[in-house]
Parts: sequence; structure tokens; C-alpha cells
Amino acid sequence: MGSDVIVVGGGVIGLGIAWRCAQRGIGVTVVDPSPGSGATWTAAGMLAPTTELHYGEQALLTLGLESARRYPAFVAELEDATGIGVGYRRDGTIVAAWDAADLAGLRDLQEFGRTLGLTTELVTGRELRRLEPALASGVPGGLIAADDCQIDNRRLHDALLIGLERAGGRLVRERAASVSGDGVTLATGDVLPAQTVVVAAGAWSGQVDGVPAGAAPVHPVKGQTLRLRQAGDAQLRHVVRGVVRGSPVYLIPRANGEIVVGASSEEAGFDQSPRAGAIYELLRDAQALVPVLGEATFDEVSTSLRPGSPDNAPVIGPTGVDGLLVATGHYRNGILLAPVTADGVAELIADGALPDRLAPFTPSRFERASA
Repeated sequence: MGSDVIVVGGGVIGLGIAWRCAQRGIGVTVVDPSPGSGATWTAAGMLAPTTELHYGEQALLTLGLESARRYPAFVAELEDATGIGVGYRRDGTIVAAWDAADLAGLRDLQEFGRTLGLTTELVTGRELRRLEPALASGVPGGLIAADDCQIDNRRLHDALLIGLERAGGRLVRERAASVSGDGVTLATGDVLPAQTVVVAAGAWSGQVDGVPAGAAPVHPVKGQTLRLRQAGDAQLRHVVRGVVRGSPVYLIPRANGEIVVGASSEEAGFDQSPRAGAIYELLRDAQALVPVLGEATFDEVSTSLRPGSPDNAPVIGPTGVDGLLVATGHYRNGILLAPVTADGVAELIADGALPDRLAPFTPSRFERASA
């Protein structure tokens, strides 16, 4: 049975693309043996283009801000189609400084962000604890990014699966052994023909047979997140980020009392074994920022591989093989960039032209850089 489009990969990027295609009346099939079990499952769900700002990543910031603007309508449409609440919250983010030097660094980053049109507020430790009483008493101050949001990434994935089905899409729970511009060969040997194939297999995108060398220059970056359960009345109210003695940590409170703590970052190839030291470090740093977490219960540790790219930005667009596209390399911003990626790739498939907003992120940029 053929399809107009086959998407290889059932995380939020692949499902988002497939859902948008199905809504346009395009026949679409998603191929993934275990959809949502990779980086989508382990992600924390921060929608934080402002506090994810890094020097030299202005193009990525612009794309992230555009995707964040699309999120309210994206969520409303998905929740209306499926009846599943995805935990979209607009509570803002607190970035707590660990010491005076860290506070000075945040002040510099705020000034850099202001040149790019970002609005944040630098406040004292007393003002910060008025907003978030659970913070450690020694915190000297920090930034408030009122426009940053969060979403429950696992519920988002569940909703996209149901949305795809209700829009007429199909899911094949098998592994893609190879791809071409004409279809996908499964590990079972079955061949699924298609007019267009999109490889959205995260850190494994470059490992899929048939993807041209250099078209998906992604590598695995191991990450671990923890899920705790808040105890008592001292509940965390906001997303809290910080760098404790040089180690970044963030805490995301859910409405159900869960707190997601993340995330480690390791170059360990395709190894996904949880590492005791990383778990200890996350718990240590989270409790240093929010001491009451010492009373929380431990629910889960999850490990996955983020798809990193040479410039930390996504790789989206044509591969040089007719009918074969990629949408990968989203690294630490996969959940944030899901709406803008889904919309842009669906537009490319339907109209034959890549939207301008995605033009800086095609695979060909690496060829231009090497030339």
C-alpha cells in the first residue's frame, strides 16, 4: 500500500510533520517501531527560546521565537482535534544566579538579548524569592523571562499520535532498513512506496541506509532527566534554571506535582545506559537551588540521545536525492521547534518550495561552509 509521503521517525518532529500533511489531505505514513521512545520521551518540555540564548546562535533564536509564537494556535488546534490536554503553560522562567560572578554573566547575556529584541528582567535575590519562595536563600539574583513557556512533551506526543490517526494518517510499527526518493524498505523486507520520504529519525537519521553522506550530519548527545514528586506545601511555581558551580540544571514543575529535572549532556556514542554520577549531579545541583527537593520522592530516570549537529541548529530540507528530505538535528530544541518544523516541511511537500524561515537550516549550508 503506497503513500504520498512516508515519514521515518515517530517523535514529535516526525509526527508533527505527518499530522500537518494529513490535514492537507496528503496520504501519509509514519514508520517507527517504538514511536516517541527516544528524545521525545526524555525531553523536559521547555519552550524557552529566550533562556536558551547562546552567543552566535542568532538564526536559531529567530526560528525558536517564531515557533514559540505558533505554539498557542498549534496547541489549541491539536487539543480541539483530540480532546487531550497537553499541559501548555505560560508561567515564564526564572534563571537563578549562583553567585556574584554568575549574576554578572546574566547581566551581560541580558544586554546581548536586548540587542536582539528580547525582553527580560534582572532582579535581586529578594525579589526572586518573592516570586519563587522555594529558591535557596543565598541566591543573589537572576533573570525573569516572562514569555518562556512549557508543555508536557509526553502528552503532546500522545495527542499527535491520535491527531494523525483522526486526520487519516497511518502508523507502521517497524524499523526502516533503507530509504530512497521512491519509498522505504522495512527491516521485514517489505517495501512501502511513496512520492516523498522524510527522514526524521533524530540521532539515528544519518545511520539510515540511503541517506546521502552529509545530508544528515547529526551525532548522538546523551542526556538524562529525572522525574520527582513534590512533597508537602512547598511547591515549585515556575520553571527554574541555573548553573551551579559550572553545571547547568533546570527544574520544570507540572500541574500534577511532578518536577522534571534535567539534563545531563555527554558525548557517549549511542550508549543509553543511565550513569549514576550524572543522576547524583542532577539531584545535587537541583537541591542546591531548591533545597525543599530533598523531601521529594524519586519517580523516574530516563535516558535518550539528542540529535546534535555541527552548529547546534536543525537540519531541514532536501538531501540532493529527488523526493528525499530530512528533518533532524534539533538537539536541545526539538519540542520547541516542532510547530515551525512541521508547518515548514508540510509546506515544502505541498507547494514544492522551502519556506524562507527554514532556508538557513538546509543540509547544503555545511557544503557551503566547507567550500
